[in-house]
Amino acid sequence: MVKLGLTATLLLGAGYATAAAIESHFGSHWSRRDIMRARDEGLRLIKTSEEDPGVWLTEEEKFEKFISKKIGFMDITETPELENLRVNRVTSDLVALKAFPTGPTHQSVATPLIAQASISNLRTWANALANFYNRYYRGSYASTSATWMYDTVVDVASSNSAITVTKYTHSYNQPSVIAKIPGTSGSVVIVSAHYDSIGSTTSGRAPGADDNASGVVVILEALRVLADSGYSPKNTLEFHFYSGEEGGMLGSRDVMQAYVTAGVDVLAVVNQDMTGYSPNNVIAVYTDYVDTPLTNYVMTLVPVYSDLPLSVDECGYGCSDHASANSAGFPAAYVCDENMADSSPYIHSSSDTIATLSFEHILQHVKFTIGFLVEGSYF
Repeated sequence: MVKLGLTATLLLGAGYATAAAIESHFGSHWSRRDIMRARDEGLRLIKTSEEDPGVWLTEEEKFEKFISKKIGFMDITETPELENLRVNRVTSDLVALKAFPTGPTHQSVATPLIAQASISNLRTWANALANFYNRYYRGSYASTSATWMYDTVVDVASSNSAITVTKYTHSYNQPSVIAKIPGTSGSVVIVSAHYDSIGSTTSGRAPGADDNASGVVVILEALRVLADSGYSPKNTLEFHFYSGEEGGMLGSRDVMQAYVTAGVDVLAVVNQDMTGYSPNNVIAVYTDYVDTPLTNYVMTLVPVYSDLPLSVDECGYGCSDHASANSAGFPAAYVCDENMADSSPYIHSSSDTIATLSFEHILQHVKFTIGFLVEGSYF
């Protein structure tokens, strides 16, 4: 393991297609052959803070030093443009924050839709996900869990022919899945959750019930309700099911980098990672590595669109997929089932099972999510 300066680490993580752009920003003495050699040797560029220049590790070292110890990190090896964008934004004096409403204004539309949410669907889908031996993005079940994810989203969306469902492929064998309810404005509002899981070893049992089958079923049920109702939004509503989160936000970073490149007008992203274990019976909204105006707005929705009190906390760098949207400059918020101190002690182990979940609590997240999507469709 060798720790490098910022210029060198960013360059080594790039490829021929992106090295020149990064060189033009940072300047470098590294050749493109050096850059490609690092990737060809299977090294990964890992950061544990925005200030961290990064370290090059093998996949095995990445697991041993970070994943197994539950240390937040990002793997920026294949998304140097996204990191470059983040650096540019941080050093710019011209960053403007988007404005959001002061509170919810479309309860008359959202409330009848919320009433259609079903707890039985949550149980069925969560059990199906937890029944995979694991859903590790580089493991033996990566492909089969991805097939289940895609097929389930297609089935859930099938009641509305206007909805499209696509796979977003990555360098590993577990695509992300994206469903879109088309709007008329050309702008996009996103809700997201990751569906991969990790245990105490890369090949061990990892049911990933709270982390993050619970988040996935929230997004699925919100999609089902809106699909079945034929809901027609002004802004396009997207439902992102990311892979590779446990490997350093790999899936979401790929998608967000692509959205920046394509010029997608993303108005808001609300990510949910763990929604079913809450000793304090709260909905937690996190305030670091997020967009403050959007987060403040999300806080106003919790008491209106759920029956639970609001809890506020911070989770640190590389906490979940909202960080990828934040790096891209898109307004992002993170909603969870608990504060850090009281969160599930079972995650990243064989003990993160269905038995630890409260489906009544997960249903509250569904209600909140439907409320947010309705409100967001009018932004």
